[in-house]
Amino acid sequence: MNPKWNGQFSCFDLVAKTDVCASSVVRAGSVEIGGGDFVVMAGPCAVESERQLLRTAEAVAEAGARLLRGGAYKPRSSPYAFQGLGIEGLKILRKAREETGLAIVTEVMSEEDVDLIAEYADLMQVGTRSMENYALLERLGGCGRPVLLKRGMTATLEELLRSAQVIAMNGNRQIVLCERGIRTFETATRNTLDIAAVPVLKTVSHLPVIVDPSHAAGVRCLVPVLSRAAAVVGADGLLVEVHPSPDQALSDGAQSLTFRGFRDMMDDLQPYLAIRDASRRLVPQLVAVGGAD
Repeated sequence: MNPKWNGQFSCFDLVAKTDVCASSVVRAGSVEIGGGDFVVMAGPCAVESERQLLRTAEAVAEAGARLLRGGAYKPRSSPYAFQGLGIEGLKILRKAREETGLAIVTEVMSEEDVDLIAEYADLMQVGTRSMENYALLERLGGCGRPVLLKRGMTATLEELLRSAQVIAMNGNRQIVLCERGIRTFETATRNTLDIAAVPVLKTVSHLPVIVDPSHAAGVRCLVPVLSRAAAVVGADGLLVEVHPSPDQALSDGAQSLTFRGFRDMMDDLQPYLAIRDASRRLVPQLVAVGGAD
């Protein structure tokens, strides 16, 4: 381990890796994240209708997804953009879970909505714009549901772990970290995937780490490529946007995969997951070599 990281990250004692807690498993519904399986969460950016969501839920479940993602409340940059269906969207998500068995991950934007969304969600998502909403993070500490914490688009890893520490200090240590790309000077993609964040976080924290290639890329054709990279560097899973008709999506259509595109991506991941599993078996040897220097 880089000696600098000891002081930089060890102060976040509830989420930092220790000899006592080297890794933790987060349970969302019946799904274990961080337990060795590569867990894929997939679905539309926003719940638009019952038909749209149920079709997507069936397609992603058949292709191997374990959780269904879908926004009922959408924090949009433009006041003219689709803001989500609200509680009606939550009810549709619950129906999709009943029909497919998929656990549900959906975003919570305000501390006032935590109790309501916790009635429907198996995993409470904190979006990039809310990573430093401390009133929300504190409230999530007592929500009784695990939390998916997305990295802020301009946040350092230290700031991400600080936010995770706030949730843990308020009583909830069931946290999954998500690297979703950061804002840089590059304009060819929506954001820049910080692929190094995955091994760094896996080294300094016991929390599971997943990658959101959809928001990192912003471009549909790049999502499978970035997903492979996430698998190879040891991520615990993915959060991927999938839509039955991406070109007609009310939000994030350009980065959403079609049903066939998602199936192909899941099939193409298999050799890269084999590399991931082989690399994990080598980790103890690599740590031992590093410690001897």
